[in-house]
Amino acid sequence: MMKYLNLFLAAVPASLLIAQLAPLQRLRVALIEAGQIVALVAIAVVTDWLLLKGIDQLQQRLHRQVSQHSQPWFSLVVSLLRLTLRVLLWALILSWVLQSVESLAPWQGRIEHAIQFLLQRVGVVFNTPLIELGRTKITLNFLFLIVFLSVLVIFTSRWVSEWLKDRILAQLRVDRGSQETITRVLSYSLSFIGFIVVLQTAGIDLSSLTVLAGVLGIGFGFGLQTLASNFISGLALLLERPIKVGDFIEVDGLLGTVEKISIRATIIRTNDSQYVIVPNNRFIEKNVVNWSYGSPDSRIHIPVSVAYGSDTVLVTEALLSAARQDPRVLLTPPPSVWFRGFGESAYLFELLVWINRPQDSEPIKSALNFLIEQELRQRHIEVPFPQLDLRLRDLGELRSLTQYYQHAGARDSEPPTAAEPTVGKTTKAKLSLADMLRNISYFSHCSNAQLQVLIELGTHQFYGKGEAICREGSPGDAFYIVLEGSVEVYSEQLDQILATLYGGSFFGEISVLTGMPRSATVRALEATSLFVVPRSAVQRLLQAHPQLAEEIAHELAARQQVLQELGLVNSQDIKSLPPLQWIRQRLQTLFNV
Repeated sequence: MMKYLNLFLAAVPASLLIAQLAPLQRLRVALIEAGQIVALVAIAVVTDWLLLKGIDQLQQRLHRQVSQHSQPWFSLVVSLLRLTLRVLLWALILSWVLQSVESLAPWQGRIEHAIQFLLQRVGVVFNTPLIELGRTKITLNFLFLIVFLSVLVIFTSRWVSEWLKDRILAQLRVDRGSQETITRVLSYSLSFIGFIVVLQTAGIDLSSLTVLAGVLGIGFGFGLQTLASNFISGLALLLERPIKVGDFIEVDGLLGTVEKISIRATIIRTNDSQYVIVPNNRFIEKNVVNWSYGSPDSRIHIPVSVAYGSDTVLVTEALLSAARQDPRVLLTPPPSVWFRGFGESAYLFELLVWINRPQDSEPIKSALNFLIEQELRQRHIEVPFPQLDLRLRDLGELRSLTQYYQHAGARDSEPPTAAEPTVGKTTKAKLSLADMLRNISYFSHCSNAQLQVLIELGTHQFYGKGEAICREGSPGDAFYIVLEGSVEVYSEQLDQILATLYGGSFFGEISVLTGMPRSATVRALEATSLFVVPRSAVQRLLQAHPQLAEEIAHELAARQQVLQELGLVNSQDIKSLPPLQWIRQRLQTLFNV
C-alpha cells in the first residue's frame, strides 16, 4: 500500500510540470510554423521579383528585334507569359505551405476539394457541346483551343516574314517596296495554310463549311461589296505592284509616300507628316500618278511671266541661272526654258528642271521661285502685274493736277545742291552671259538664239583661292568665262605667268575648238565664279548652225601666228596643208560638222 502511495506522490509533481509546459510547447510549434510560412512567403516574393525582372530584361532585349507591326502581339504574349508564371508560382507556394504546416492540414483537404469541385463544374461548362459541325462537336474548350492556335499561327507567320525581311531580304539589298510585298504575301500565305492545318487537326471537316462559305459569299456580294472590292484590290496591288512601299504617288490630289499596303487599305504619309488611310479600290478605279515608278527622275514646270518688251534671251539666261544654283536640280538632262506664248500683258515662259527626289518637288519649286525673282531683279527684268484702265468724265480737275505734278517734277529734276548729295543713283550695269560670249571673237556674230544653246548647256562653277581650274597638257573639254574674281594663267614649260584675267575675261576656247591639250595651267587667285561651256554645247551649236563653223575656221586661220606660238600648229602642218583647210578638218573631226 505504501508503495502505491509513494508512486502517486512522485507522479503528481511530474503531471503538474507537464501541464505547465504544454502551452509553451504549443507556442513553440506555432512559432516554428509561423517561421516556415514567413520563410516560404519571403522565398515566393523574392522569386516573383526575380521572375518579373528576368521577363522585363528578356522583353527589352527581344523588343529591338521585333518589328513595329509585331510589337502589340509580342507585348500580349509576354503579358500572358508573365501572368501564367506568377499564378503557377503562387499556387506552388500555397501548396507547399499547406503541406509544411501541420495546423493547416485540415484546410488543405478543404481547398483541394473546393478546387476539384470548381474544376469539375468548369469542365462541364467547357465540354458541353454548343453546336455540331458535321461530326465535330463545338465546345468552349474547343473554341479556346482554336483561338489559341490561331493566335499562335498569326504570330508565327508574322515573325517568320519579318525575320525573312530583316535577315535575308535586307542583306540582299532588295528595295523597300519588294521587301514589303514579299513579306505581306508570305505572311498571308502562312496564316492561311496555318488555319487550314489547325482546322484539319481539330477534326473539322472542311467540306461541311461549303454551305457557310456560300452564305458568306452572298453576304460579301451584297452587304460587303466595298470590303470585298478593297480586298481584291489589295491583292492586285500586292501582286501586280503598280505602286509599292516607298513610292511617291498622287491620287485624287493627294500627294504622299506609301508607307504600308494591307489587304483593306493603303497608308500614305503626306509631306506634312500626316497619315492618310486610302481604300485600295481607289488605286484601281482612279488615275494614280506614281512619281517613283521605274525611275525617280521627274520634271517639274515653273511658269514665269515677264513684261512685254523684255529681252527673251536675257530672260532665258536668268531662268537657267536660277535653276543651276539649286544643287537639287539635275544637270543631266539639263534645265530648259520654253516660251509658252503671249499673254494679255506678259510673255509667258516656263522653266523645266529635272529632279530625282519627287517628294521634294514643292520645296524645290519654292527655292527656284526665290532664285528666279532674284535673277530677274538683278537684270532689271520687269514682272507684270494686273492693270486697270479708268475712264474719267470730268477732266478739268485732272488737268490741274497734271500741271501741278509736272511743275513739281521740274523742280525735282534740278541738280542737287551741296546739302542734297546724290547717293546710289548710278550703278554699273552687269554684263549678261550673252554679252560675255559675244566678247569672244569666235561667237561675236552669233544671234540670240544661237547663244541660247551655249547658255542652256553651260554651268556655273566656284573655285577657291589657289585651286587649279585646268592643268597644262590636260584635254580641252570646256572653255571658261570669269564671272567674278580673277585667275592666273601660268606656263609650266616656260615657268612664268602669262596673264591675269578678271571678270568678263575668257580662256580655254582654242583648246576646245582645235582639240589640242591645254597650253597653260590656270589657277584661281581668289574666290572665283566661272561660267563653264562644255565641248558638247559647242558641238550642238555647230551642228545646228554649220555656217558658224566656217566663220570660226576663218577666225582661227587669221590667228595662225598665235596658234604657232601656242604650239597648236607646227610648221610641217602649215607647209603640208593650208591653215584654213587644216582647221576645217579639225572642226569636222571634232564636232562632226
